[in-house]
Amino acid sequence: MEIGIDSFAAFVTDAQGNPVGTAQDALRELLDRIQLADEKGLDVFSVGEHHRKEFLDSATSVILAAAAARTTRIRLSSAVTVLSAADPVRVFQQFATLDLISQGRAELVVGRGSFTEAFPLFGLNFQDYDALFAEKLELLLQLNEQEVVTWRGRFRPALQEQAIYPRPMQKKLPIWLGVGGTPASFVRAGSLGLPLMVAVIGGETHRFRPLIDLYREAGDKAGFAQEDLKVGLHSLGYVAQTHEEAVENYYPGYAETFTRIGKERGWPPVTRGHFEAQNSKWGAYLVGDSDEVAEKILRHSDSWGGIDRFTFQLDNAGLEPSAVERDDRFDWGRGDPKSKKWVYPMFNSSEYPKPLDEGRFNSWLERGRASKIPYEYLLVLWDDLEQEYLPVYVENRAAIQGYEKYGTSPAQQLLVAAYDLFSESRVG
Repeated sequence: MEIGIDSFAAFVTDAQGNPVGTAQDALRELLDRIQLADEKGLDVFSVGEHHRKEFLDSATSVILAAAAARTTRIRLSSAVTVLSAADPVRVFQQFATLDLISQGRAELVVGRGSFTEAFPLFGLNFQDYDALFAEKLELLLQLNEQEVVTWRGRFRPALQEQAIYPRPMQKKLPIWLGVGGTPASFVRAGSLGLPLMVAVIGGETHRFRPLIDLYREAGDKAGFAQEDLKVGLHSLGYVAQTHEEAVENYYPGYAETFTRIGKERGWPPVTRGHFEAQNSKWGAYLVGDSDEVAEKILRHSDSWGGIDRFTFQLDNAGLEPSAVERDDRFDWGRGDPKSKKWVYPMFNSSEYPKPLDEGRFNSWLERGRASKIPYEYLLVLWDDLEQEYLPVYVENRAAIQGYEKYGTSPAQQLLVAAYDLFSESRVG
């Protein structure tokens, strides 16, 4: 399981919701935190997109590009890119450029957004909410697949044999679909074979299982392998040395933020009882000590039939910088002893000859990326004589076809799985 952090590049606010400090200080502190996450070994850091006074993330790719210059391994993603209100061509160009700057570490989570301010800002009709997103997603995916594009739609000028540059370092940009609780969104993600990032910011997480099943069923009907249908979970959380310290640090800012947003949406004010219910065993929030939160993430994963990525919201509670610096979420990277919670053996089922340690697999990925030969894929072979897994690197997808698959032949070395070296997605 990958562990990451999401941020809205938020100001610390006072009791009235007014920003405290300067915008430049807030962005500097955010870049410091992304660098810390990289140093600690977290897998991904994502930045949202909003067009509001209290958030500084309206130019997501610019923030991520600045972070790319200060980091070396952590993947850098949007969360979410409000695609309905954007030009897919510019989105693709910006993130392809980010991918080049970061040496193949860019990703996108695209969605329709939970706030509506982007629609009037960019002259869009909110009645076209879903139609805008569906059309623009179609174009973005085509841009990701093809260097020269011919396309026509309702909301953007047509493209006729138009070349789109630059191209990313990765063969394709990893594009996740960010969703809330709309069943059609889960079906859309599965039908397109896109990784799914589910934002659960209220209720009981296990109750989303029918929607996860919808996603997997739609992907299966569309012909996608189950191992390609990745599921991510995004929730509110904060980790401290003790449960009491975590709640004491987190609750006041959380209550102020969600009461203020609730006034815009017709929600009642936040109460301590409501918070405690959301932070209970089955509730969506993950505020507590390290062991407590880890157990809850694993419980959520089990209830969904497994998740591939979990991301915490960093700054929704107006935490002071000192509280963020004490946040134990930054210590959950691969280089920390606590990371043992997240390093699961791969191929841990009867379909495979034996489990493979994920740390060993990650070292193979790093070796392939560092090679002077422009490898694109890592193949995991099973050597029946040695009773061991072996890494093999190839430069193109066609080369994968030259290997017989495990379970189909008595040959000594057989292909168990193939992965894109840079996106880490399974391709065979």
